[in-house]
Amino acid sequence: MALSPQKFREIVFQLIYSDDFGGEHGGDAEIVEMLMAQLAVTKRIVREACAFKEKFLEKKKEIDEIIVKHSESYDFERIPRIERNVIRLGLYELLFSADIPPKVAIAEAIRLTRKFATPEAATFVNAILDSVFKQIAKEEPHVPTLSGLSV
Repeated sequence: MALSPQKFREIVFQLIYSDDFGGEHGGDAEIVEMLMAQLAVTKRIVREACAFKEKFLEKKKEIDEIIVKHSESYDFERIPRIERNVIRLGLYELLFSADIPPKVAIAEAIRLTRKFATPEAATFVNAILDSVFKQIAKEEPHVPTLSGLSV
């Protein structure tokens, strides 16, 4: 049975979120086992998600700098951990995953926020991602706008 992109994204999010607690990478084995048991997915799928997480971690510092720049009224450390990691994943997909359309990256970040945090938090996540997208659109005028995307 094929895994949906949404489910795969949720697995990646959970890996990124757990990594944000400062756990050593040696803890991935425990997380892999837990995700396999709770989500009924194969070890191969979780390994693919771990590989995606490693690519993400290479860009994490750059992504965090972008979040700081675009969350002017919020101190980065005060952004709740769930929202911060959803924004990180959304920005990674928006900036570094050419196969994911910007509209999808933002919509999926909003969905993850609603699922793992609150509907109100989705407004904040949308605002940050939309701000970054608008900056990209200014720098690269050929990028399509996101009119019609709402929280």
